[in-house]
Amino acid sequence: MVSPKQLLFSIESSLLGPLPPSPSQRIELIHVIRHSLSSLQSLLSFPPPKPSDRAQVQSREVRLPDSGPISLDDQDVQIAFKLSDDLHLNEIDCVQLLVSANQEWGLLGREPLENFRLAAGLWYTGRRDLITALYTLLRAVVLDQGLEADLVVDIQKFLEDLMGSGLRQRLITLIKELNREEPAGLGGPNSEHYVIDSRGALVERRAVVCRERLILAHCLVLSVLVVRTSSKDVKDIFTALKDSATELNGSSDILKHQITYSLLFSIIIAFMSDALSTVSDKASILSRDASFRREFHETVMAVGNDPIVEGLVDCVRLAWAVHLMIVQDGIDARETASSASSSELRNIFACLEIIFSNNVFQFLLDKILRTAAYQNDDEDMSYMYNAYLHKLVTCFLSHPLARDKVKETKDKAMTVLSPYRFAGSHDYVLDGSVHSQQAAEIAPQTFISLLEFVSEIYQKEPELLSGNDVLWTFINFAGEDHTNFQTLVAFLKMLGTLASSEERASKVFELLQGKSFRSIGWSTLFDCLSIYEEKFKESLQNAGAVLPEFQEGDAKALVAYLNVLRKVVENANPIERKKWFPDIEPLFKLLSYENVPPYLKGALRNTISSFIQVSPNLKDTIWRYLEQYDLPVVVGHQVGNNAQPISTQIYDMRYELNEIEARREQYPSTISFLNLLNALIAEERDASDRGRRFIGIFRFIYDHVFGPFPQRAYADPCEKWQLVVACLQHFRTILSMYDIKDEDIDSVVDRSQQSAPLQMQLPVIELLKDFMSGKTVFRNIMEILLPGVNSIITQRTNQIYGQLLEKAVLLCLEIIILVLEKDLIVSDFWRPLYQPLDIILSQDHNQIVALLEYVRYDFHPQIQQCSIKIMSILSSRMVGLVQLLLKSNSASFLIEDYAACLELRSEECQVIENSSDDPGVLIMQLLLDNISRPVPNITHLLLKFDLDAPVERTMLQPKFHYSCLKIILDILDKLSKPDVNALLHEFGFQLLYELCLDPVTCGPTMDLLSSKKYQFFIKHLDTIGVAPLPKRNNNQALRISSLHQRAWLLKMLAIELHTGDMTVSTHREACQNILAHLFGQNITEFSTGINSSYSMLENIAETAGTRTISKIKALELLEVVQFRSPDTTMKSSQVVSSMKYGSLAEDILGNPATSEKGGIYYYSERGDRLVDLAAFRDKLWQKYNLDNPQLSSFGSEVELNEVRDVIQQLLRWGWKYNKNLEEQAAQLHMLTGWSQTVEVSASRRLSSLENRSEILFQLLDASLNAAGSQDCSLKMALILTQVSLTCMAKLRDERFLCPGGLNSDTITCIDIITAKQLSNGAYHSILFKLIMAILRHESSEALRRRQYALLLSYFQYCQHMLDPDVPTTVLQSLLVDGPENEDVDLEKIDKDQADLAHANFSVLKKEAQAILDLVIRDATQGSESGKTMALYVLDALICIDHEKFFLSHLQSRGFLRSCLISMSNASYQEGGRSLDPLQRLCTLEAELALLLRISHHYGKSGAQVLFSMSALEHISSCRAMNLQFKGSLRRVDTKFGRDSSADVHKQQMVVAPLLRLVLSLTSLVDTSEFFEVKNKVVREVMDFIKGHQSLFDHVLRDDVSHADELTMEQINLVVSILCKVWPYEESDEYGFVQGLFAMMNNLFACDSEAVASSKPTRSVENQRKSELHTFRLCFSLSSYLYFLVTKKSLRLQVTNSGIDYQAPVGQQQPTLNLLSYLLNSVTTALERAAEEKSLLLNKIQDVNELSRQEVDEIINMCVRQDCISPSDNIQKRRYIAMVEMCQIAGYRDQLITLLLLLAENVLNIILVHFQDSSLMRDSSPAMRAITYGTTEDESGENLNLLCADLITTLERLELLSEGKTGHNLKVFRRLVSSLKETTIQKLSL
Repeated sequence: MVSPKQLLFSIESSLLGPLPPSPSQRIELIHVIRHSLSSLQSLLSFPPPKPSDRAQVQSREVRLPDSGPISLDDQDVQIAFKLSDDLHLNEIDCVQLLVSANQEWGLLGREPLENFRLAAGLWYTGRRDLITALYTLLRAVVLDQGLEADLVVDIQKFLEDLMGSGLRQRLITLIKELNREEPAGLGGPNSEHYVIDSRGALVERRAVVCRERLILAHCLVLSVLVVRTSSKDVKDIFTALKDSATELNGSSDILKHQITYSLLFSIIIAFMSDALSTVSDKASILSRDASFRREFHETVMAVGNDPIVEGLVDCVRLAWAVHLMIVQDGIDARETASSASSSELRNIFACLEIIFSNNVFQFLLDKILRTAAYQNDDEDMSYMYNAYLHKLVTCFLSHPLARDKVKETKDKAMTVLSPYRFAGSHDYVLDGSVHSQQAAEIAPQTFISLLEFVSEIYQKEPELLSGNDVLWTFINFAGEDHTNFQTLVAFLKMLGTLASSEERASKVFELLQGKSFRSIGWSTLFDCLSIYEEKFKESLQNAGAVLPEFQEGDAKALVAYLNVLRKVVENANPIERKKWFPDIEPLFKLLSYENVPPYLKGALRNTISSFIQVSPNLKDTIWRYLEQYDLPVVVGHQVGNNAQPISTQIYDMRYELNEIEARREQYPSTISFLNLLNALIAEERDASDRGRRFIGIFRFIYDHVFGPFPQRAYADPCEKWQLVVACLQHFRTILSMYDIKDEDIDSVVDRSQQSAPLQMQLPVIELLKDFMSGKTVFRNIMEILLPGVNSIITQRTNQIYGQLLEKAVLLCLEIIILVLEKDLIVSDFWRPLYQPLDIILSQDHNQIVALLEYVRYDFHPQIQQCSIKIMSILSSRMVGLVQLLLKSNSASFLIEDYAACLELRSEECQVIENSSDDPGVLIMQLLLDNISRPVPNITHLLLKFDLDAPVERTMLQPKFHYSCLKIILDILDKLSKPDVNALLHEFGFQLLYELCLDPVTCGPTMDLLSSKKYQFFIKHLDTIGVAPLPKRNNNQALRISSLHQRAWLLKMLAIELHTGDMTVSTHREACQNILAHLFGQNITEFSTGINSSYSMLENIAETAGTRTISKIKALELLEVVQFRSPDTTMKSSQVVSSMKYGSLAEDILGNPATSEKGGIYYYSERGDRLVDLAAFRDKLWQKYNLDNPQLSSFGSEVELNEVRDVIQQLLRWGWKYNKNLEEQAAQLHMLTGWSQTVEVSASRRLSSLENRSEILFQLLDASLNAAGSQDCSLKMALILTQVSLTCMAKLRDERFLCPGGLNSDTITCIDIITAKQLSNGAYHSILFKLIMAILRHESSEALRRRQYALLLSYFQYCQHMLDPDVPTTVLQSLLVDGPENEDVDLEKIDKDQADLAHANFSVLKKEAQAILDLVIRDATQGSESGKTMALYVLDALICIDHEKFFLSHLQSRGFLRSCLISMSNASYQEGGRSLDPLQRLCTLEAELALLLRISHHYGKSGAQVLFSMSALEHISSCRAMNLQFKGSLRRVDTKFGRDSSADVHKQQMVVAPLLRLVLSLTSLVDTSEFFEVKNKVVREVMDFIKGHQSLFDHVLRDDVSHADELTMEQINLVVSILCKVWPYEESDEYGFVQGLFAMMNNLFACDSEAVASSKPTRSVENQRKSELHTFRLCFSLSSYLYFLVTKKSLRLQVTNSGIDYQAPVGQQQPTLNLLSYLLNSVTTALERAAEEKSLLLNKIQDVNELSRQEVDEIINMCVRQDCISPSDNIQKRRYIAMVEMCQIAGYRDQLITLLLLLAENVLNIILVHFQDSSLMRDSSPAMRAITYGTTEDESGENLNLLCADLITTLERLELLSEGKTGHNLKVFRRLVSSLKETTIQKLSL
């Protein structure tokens, strides 16, 4: 069984949509209507109460169909029984109703009465859906909706089957039964009178049932057109009609009247459709039944007493007579006359007689057609009624019997009515309407009523006139021989009705222009006007003469003529009508005479208004004639400073209004006067005088018309609202035409103490002052609005003036909006006399509430829109608006009203073209605009956040409360009618995203969306996410919105992935499901439990692990956005076919002034800057008129047509430009959303998925592929490259931080080394696509910077898995255990790595020319940051250059030389906060890094290349070296606009790299001859040292013990350079040798423990690095000392005792004792390092045996807590611990290597001295004293002590273990042994 809601949705989606139903929709439609056959057959028939079911409910346990048993409590039982009793329903069904209500609303916590009303409302909603579904099906068959013929046939066949099963009888029965006071109808005496509808509103049950009866009555009308009625149907309908008519006496219930009219027209349509079928020899169903004809005729001819019933029966008699006439014609055509036919004729005559005697036409006019009930009925039904009245009249007038009767009544009217009567004070006709007093004096003649009846029909539906020859024949008949003005007026009114189109207007014009009628024509009209004008002129010329009376007949005839003239001019062809009435001056000449009836003046002015649109010249003529002839007060367009004031007359417009019309309580003259002026002002294009010429008109309207209008009396309430509408239109025109300027502000301030003279006033300023002080216009407008929306709705539906009142309300709201748009401009200057309108409104809260409640007014969408706009403006101004609404108790109603408006809009089936007119979009924008405003704001209120507590603690319950949130979630859950609701879907997703982003609403919103029902609408990744985009040519607007929808959906998912609390089960499950959808395969259904989610992901991973992963959803989403962006670069001049106007739009579009407010650009609701086509068109015409002033007035038609074509072409270009720009932005937006989702997933959430590397590679590959595509725009490439960077970084992390694919908790070094990485093919694919992306045609430096960063990241990823700082010996020691390690070959791994490097080089070599062109151009011509990145790319290229390929290219292009020149010119100016100097230093640093890379990578050949280019000279002249040594450049954080806390040292950016480069160049010294002091390399390095002596001195003086890592590096570099070349210096005038010796004395005397634990505040890692740097410095110094000892024969003393420290430098050399102490420290350090290394290796081997606590201790020891999170498993922890321990072991091994070399140097130096001393054993004591620095006894003692210490140290060195050190100590031990032997020998001497 299909639910009524589903049935209605399927029917409306298929039949009412903007596009024909798709095949799938058609199949679904036929399916649901067939499955609903039983429900429709037994329409609104429900199982009655049943004792057994009642007993079951009483037992509190009920078993519902298709479900298990349900337990009830006492309250449930009572509500179920109440539902059963009040609605006459079965008790089990009532329980089901309660269950459904709970699912829909959530009944827990509500009052019993509220639960009852909700359940009853749900039941009535289902009934309404079912009835509406039937009505929609009937409409689809009866009305031409453009559906496919075969679909209509299928539906018609279904409906015919329904009617055959008795549905029509069921409809008739229901219309009767539902009107009874019983539970199944209106409700019994004890029934609850109210229910809660689907919108949460409390409504009266009686009103709901009456609305159901009306829809059923409409269904009955339509059913007559689907299947012809039977005789029983007609009888039953006729009986129901009379029963319904009896209720109309004294009743003002509109619904009852409309139901009665539906029953009446059911009979009329039945008779007409049945009778007309006999024309084609197809017998009528009703006419076949002779007994029916006889019985029904007797029934219908029976006379009753009730006038209303009798009048309705007369209408049936008219239809019956026409039916009999048509049937009789058919019978006469087939058979000869018979007694039966003569009887039919008698019946026809009897019917006609009673019809005409009772004047049924007047009854139809007064009681039906002109009633509010008929005019406010459903538009489609009104059309059907008028269409069959048209057929009725046509058939009636075409039949001879009827024509004879009409002629008889015409003759009677001509003889009875008097042709003479003077116009009375109270009688007038405006547009031909006859008023009550005349009707009381003279009963309307049937002929006149017939004419007016025909006019009324075609006035409502003029298209029914097409091809109606019968009516034109009747026109010719009715236009002859009029002897009185009454029939003439009625005829002319009918003639005016016919002039409703170009063709018919032309026909009417020719009819009155020719001689068709003897006395009727245009000449009669103008002759009569001229005659009266002459009479009045003559009487004025005769002194004392009285103006002649104006005859009533002439006045009313003139009004009727003028009405025809107005209709002809309004509807005629624009070109033809220019020739028809060349002289319109006679229309003006009677306006100034007092004796002319006001209604005639009204008709004259209304006719004059129709000529305004004929031509611009005619408009100016009208202004001139009005100033000449009309009553004063009019200020024409020529009035100015030099104009003469109009002479004062006693009789003017004020007099006519206040003395003549006010007394008569009728205001046709004033109304027409205002309408004419409004029409003229609206056509004005010159706004230069700011409206001063209209100030007289404005003051008249302000002071005399609108000001006192509430106090005036009105004979006709319609006139009251016509007058109000005319005034309001004037005010709106003034406010919209004129803007506020600066001089207006000053003028008001200057005149604040006194009123300005009239000529100085501006209408717009006066209006603003009125509103901003709460005066006349403001008060009257609020008086119109304050009765409230409910009062306006009642009057709109129940009163004939309802539509005028509606228009007045709309104008009031529009005026308020216009004032709100302008008042803030002047409010700050006009205070305190004038206040902003919101402050004026807030003085009475009822005013604000009244304005905002008009969102409930659903009769006119524009009124809703205005109310929403006012809410938007007030919410932006009034901080306390929400509190005001809460205090006024209107907040709850507003919440429901906005939700209802939004829901109604979502159910629409037609597209709203202009989004600014879409109430749904306006509500969404209102909610979006208010999200970030102070708490509580309108968004919080309308979305039903808890305002009684902190908003951020709200628990959202959309199911419990009817609010916009409930509607939005329902809309987004279903995403129905995507073509109609596209913007609602788009802004709905945006709203949820913004709510998730806002700090106040994010918590409640994300908790709601993470629930099982929504889960952030993950399912829409399948429904809309990867669905094909609509075609651009078919529906570009839907395509744009579809892209935005996907963008907001993806961004919303990104927020959950980024900020979702994984400790909360709902968020954890939501994140897992999002990941599964994005990166899983073919996921169709998800489990709800956490464990099942994890197992699901594991299954995905296992599946992916066994095969290549299929295309994941994330890649499908990327494919959606991969299309060529539409072109927005085409200029407007390119689309103009005429070269003459090629530049017409360029100046307008390029003018900066046009981008301001009021210009041709505007910002859409999405923020796109678009061309305002209306403003663009106006500017084009304005520019054309300015450039061609003579043509604008006198130009040829050909010229104007050419300009029109050009402007149309430009407007088409503008429309296409807008759409293309919007599509570009939408494409970029979706790509941004996709990138955010992918980047957040990759960065934070992919750890829960297996095969992460595979997924990341696919994402990287797809991103690069897309970025290199020709369809990819520059902006898209930037985003895609950023995604690629993220994926590349995560791939690098996956490889180096914790390789994937390790499934067990245990981990070994083999696992790490052999972990799976990308294949070589994947590597090559990434590199190749990256190169193609870099070489793309459209590029920018910003893009290339990211691409260069990606390339560098790729090279990092390609690095060896094995850390070069971890020696091979360490790795080998970790791989020797276990038979499973036999296949591990480090050489093979190294070879594979080398192959990869060679492959990368080969790929780059193929595109080397283009790559180098681009990179070198960026490195030389780009910005500083671009240069830096390009230089680092060249650095990376050099790293993989195995053939000196890139080096040769750089040489041949002169790039290296330009680099050196750039370095020599580099400078830095300190001061200020600019980034430029810092960026220049970064560039210099990159240049130095590149040169250093060349030197290191290519070895001495690279250094030789640099040296040959005078590298040292350029380095020496580098200006950046001239800075102070320790600047405090502060990095400026460009993201946050503030300084970073880290200081940037010049040493790090300039000095250290320069010293490294110089040191690398010293490698060339080794190739020179040892004593070749003149060697060029040595000479230039020395020159560099001498040129920067202060730098070297400064570094040498630094305290090593307190030096940081950077300083230590510089000290090492300086010492290394000096040690390399300074031995060649003969003199030491610079003091470097002394500095080196001083450093030796300081360093060599340090204890190894002190070195290892220096600066205890340092981290363990920094201490290890400091120790390594210190011993490296010792090694450099020892090497220098060894050089001096061995090459320059320097000999050291044993000790410094007795030495004078003021002695020359040579006597401050290090001593042998100091070297012995150093050797002892080195030995201690060696022992400690070897032991630590051994322990680390053992721990690494046993890492899988360690507990989590022990692993964490290792991590803490290594200070790597930042690498793990509490959620990381033991596998990752062991991995991090193992890697860190390997790194520390590597450091220890490096230290051991360094210490061994240092020890060798020291051993060799001591050995040289001992060997030399042995040779000098026989030297004189004086020589020994010089050598050893003391006397012979002292030297001997010191030498013995030295030897004793050495022996102890040497013995410890001999004990070093090769196993622990990891080095071969054979040579080292031999050296130790040699020294030991020598030392022992010395000791023995």
